[in-house]
Amino acid sequence: MPPDEKDEAVKEFIDEAERSLDEAEEPRAFDEKMLSAPISELKPRAPIIVEPQAPAIEAITLMQDHRIGCVLVCRADKLKGIFTERDVLANVVGRGIDPAKTPVRKLMTENPEYLRTTDAIAYALNKMSVGGYRHVPLVDNARVPVGIISVKDIVGYIVRFFPKSVMNLPTLPRQNYAREREGA
Repeated sequence: MPPDEKDEAVKEFIDEAERSLDEAEEPRAFDEKMLSAPISELKPRAPIIVEPQAPAIEAITLMQDHRIGCVLVCRADKLKGIFTERDVLANVVGRGIDPAKTPVRKLMTENPEYLRTTDAIAYALNKMSVGGYRHVPLVDNARVPVGIISVKDIVGYIVRFFPKSVMNLPTLPRQNYAREREGA
């Protein structure tokens, strides 16, 4: 493609993108339909799983390697517990615990609350708000983990409904305000 045609194609692409943004649906009121959608709308991640007898350091390493805040603890494919960053801070750090010698079952949260992918997003919000959880495991009817959702997943879902209102903000509040009077 000749340079003039490339420039024209780029201009057309930019113009089309700007028109799409201008024509995008204006922010709407947050409504109950958004919360009654199934959790599967959040596109949950596959869980990272460890066995109860695994050393805690293995779980911590997996969390670091995958940049996640928790791992699920399963025996015979069934959910038995959840091991989170909070468990590391509350049960390991400053407690004289050697995570290389301590099995994760001694440090995990046993029998965590869970949901199914068909449950409404409102239930996930309720568990996170009332229970103070940042992560909720998702299981099938046999209590086999199939996913995990986090507060970040729910925030991302909400932002999708208000992209112009959220994504067009400066990175810091008041960042776009002049600090000094300009001009003469």
